[in-house]
Amino acid sequence: MPEAQADIALIGLAVMGQNLILNMNDHGFTVVAYNRTVSKVDDFINNEAKGTKILGAHSLQEMAGLLKHPRRVMLMVKAGKAVDEFIESLLPVLEPGDIIIDGGNSLFEDTIRRTKYVESKGLLYIGTGVSGGEEGARRGPSIMPGGSPAAWPHVKPIFQAISAKVADGSPCCDWVGEGGAGHYVKMTHNGIEYGDMQLICEAYHLMKDGLGMTADEMHQVFADWNKGELDSYLIEITRDILAFKDTDGAPLVDKILDTAGQKGTGKWTVISSQDMGIPITLIAEAV
Repeated sequence: MPEAQADIALIGLAVMGQNLILNMNDHGFTVVAYNRTVSKVDDFINNEAKGTKILGAHSLQEMAGLLKHPRRVMLMVKAGKAVDEFIESLLPVLEPGDIIIDGGNSLFEDTIRRTKYVESKGLLYIGTGVSGGEEGARRGPSIMPGGSPAAWPHVKPIFQAISAKVADGSPCCDWVGEGGAGHYVKMTHNGIEYGDMQLICEAYHLMKDGLGMTADEMHQVFADWNKGELDSYLIEITRDILAFKDTDGAPLVDKILDTAGQKGTGKWTVISSQDMGIPITLIAEAV
C-alpha cells in the first residue's frame, strides 16, 4: 500500500477540476485525481499532469489511502444528484474528522442539508463557491467557503494559496460562515453578474440600434470604459469580442445568435429575494 502522502484529493476531471488540480500542484501541494470514468484519470496523468507530482487513483479506496489525515476530498461534479451520490460513496472510505468539500454551484439549501448530514456521520463538510471560470481555476479563482467551521483551518492554507490575490497580496478567499453560507454568497455573486450582463446588453442595444454604431466604434467605447471605474472582467471581454473579426473580416459578434442560456443561480437569487421580501428588480429582469 503506498504511504499516505497527499494533501487533498479532487474528484471530477472536467476542465475546472483539472485546472484546480494543476493550480494546487503549482503551489506545492500533492493532489490525488479521481474521476468516475477512470480512463479520464489516466488521460489526465499522461497528458496535462505529465511531469508533475499529481497522483491518479482508480478507486475511492485507493484515493483515501493516499491522503494525509484529516483527509480532504473536494468534489467538482455537477450540482444535484451527483453530489449526494458521491457523499454516500465517500462515507464508507473516510473516517470521523475527514472533510468533504463541494466546489460546484450547489443550491445553498442543499449545502445546509448536506452539512448536517455529513456532520451527523462524524465528518466535516464545506460547500464553496469557486469563481473565475476555467482561467480563474488555473491562475487564481475567488473562493467562498462555508459549512463546518472546524474544517476551515485544514483547508485554509490550500485555498488561500491557490486563490487570486488583490494588490496588497490578500487572498480572494476567506471563511464566509456556517451551513450554506459559501454557496449563498456564490449564488448572490452570480445573480449580480446576471445584472451586470443585462446592463452591458442594454448599453450595446442602445449603441447599436439607437445610435447606429458599428462593432468597432462600440469596441472603442468599451475599451475606454475599461480604463475607468467600470474596469472589470465583463467589460474587458465585451471590449474584446466587439473587436473580434470572423475569417471574412466581418465582426463575429454580428453572427452570433442573440440568445443566452442559464444554469440557475440567477433564478435562485431572485427566489431567495422573494422569500425575504427584498426587491432585486435588475437581477429579476435579467433572469
